[in-house]
Amino acid sequence: MSHALQFYIDGAWVDPVEAKTLDVIDPSTEEAFAQVSLGSAADVDRAVAAARAAFPRFSRTAPAERRDLLRRILETYDKRAEDLAQAVSREMGAPIAYARDAQVWVGRAHLAKMIEVLDSFAFQHRKGAGLIVKEAIGVVGLITPWNWPLNQITCKVGPALAAGCTMVLKPSEVAPLDAIIFAEILHEAGVPNGVFNLVNGDGPTIGAAMSAHPDIDMMSFTGSTRAGIQVAKAAADTVKRVSQELGGKSANILLPDVDLEVAVSKGVDGCFGNAGQSCNAPTRMFVPRALQDEAKIVARRAAEAYRVGPADAADTGLGPVVSQAQFDKIQTLIQSGIDEGATLVAGGPGRPADLNRGYYVRPTVFADVTPTMRIAREEIFGPVLAIMPYDSEDEAVTEANNTPFGLAAYVQGRDLAKARVVAGLMRAGRVHINYPDWDAGMPFGGYKQSGNGREYAEYGLEDFLETKGISGYEAA
Repeated sequence: MSHALQFYIDGAWVDPVEAKTLDVIDPSTEEAFAQVSLGSAADVDRAVAAARAAFPRFSRTAPAERRDLLRRILETYDKRAEDLAQAVSREMGAPIAYARDAQVWVGRAHLAKMIEVLDSFAFQHRKGAGLIVKEAIGVVGLITPWNWPLNQITCKVGPALAAGCTMVLKPSEVAPLDAIIFAEILHEAGVPNGVFNLVNGDGPTIGAAMSAHPDIDMMSFTGSTRAGIQVAKAAADTVKRVSQELGGKSANILLPDVDLEVAVSKGVDGCFGNAGQSCNAPTRMFVPRALQDEAKIVARRAAEAYRVGPADAADTGLGPVVSQAQFDKIQTLIQSGIDEGATLVAGGPGRPADLNRGYYVRPTVFADVTPTMRIAREEIFGPVLAIMPYDSEDEAVTEANNTPFGLAAYVQGRDLAKARVVAGLMRAGRVHINYPDWDAGMPFGGYKQSGNGREYAEYGLEDFLETKGISGYEAA
């Protein structure tokens, strides 16, 4: 078993104030393979003090200097790419090819995009006789999840550095090892002491201490809506900015003219990617009622084509979910779909027959799902698709928006003009028409209980900036 028991504070690896450890579990085997320390409020105080001391100098660096720093970080990130892939695969169960080609790749894409943004971003501009200045908000607290760890670390740390902020990162204690490697990357790249700090720990301890800390100026949080509410409440007394990317229950509307074979197959893949553990996964597939029987056949074939297995197996297409708690939640919701009368098309409760250990979930598809069923309302966060028949496009749009979430939405159809109209009616922060390629330059964030603020590219950078107006800048 490996041990990673120190925190990265003020440019050095330091022991926690209090010794308390947590096992990191391999979800493919249910066995502990590493240990990390759980921090305390005293560790947060040390990290915040380091970030506060580093802020005056770092915030005054030129954008070109911060861009060069990000370039060095990207170069070092590329050198450590395989280490990152192995860590992510082991700690959260991503198949190793997926860890390399998606989990690590997306972190690289965010860093590269932020370098590109800094080439042209205007941190100040004239307005009449005044000057408008965009400047770093201050010390920021970053809380990131286990499901896309490097995606969320890089799309927070990258723009925070680009803005001139200093920071404290608390990665998920479920999948903390990639963040430790990322801290090593930043150290090797020459990030100044105190600019980036890392403290491991749980949300009720470290997350709460960061959110309430009077010397943290902003919290950027990605995770569940429940936890996001707690962050916002803890932050309220110090009136700090809170940016949140929270849960989702994304609709995927297949219009009547759709190529059903393509749309359903890609919809299943979109739902099941990352073992269904993506907040923006298209988990509710709206299909014209006359096409539902055909859609069932396509969905069953697509689901049954997945090879479920250990993360380190070359032929694994669907790895385990991350934890026992996650497995149990998914099983409960699958059973609720059966109990509430949905048609089980593929999969179902329990592990695949050839796997008796590990948090493996059978790729599951339900049809004839109605809006009141739990599988249509609750975020499952597993490889479970709900096919929901509709009788009119107005009904599909209404039910697609009939959710407390609004992170993403999907629209499929041959008539692009019609698909654009439907996309415009979606109450979601990002809408995808006909499964386009992922774009690091598009804003990401949610409506309603899916959060506030936006991440990625210049939209993420702006979240870490304050706006200052200097009147009388030009002499009368």
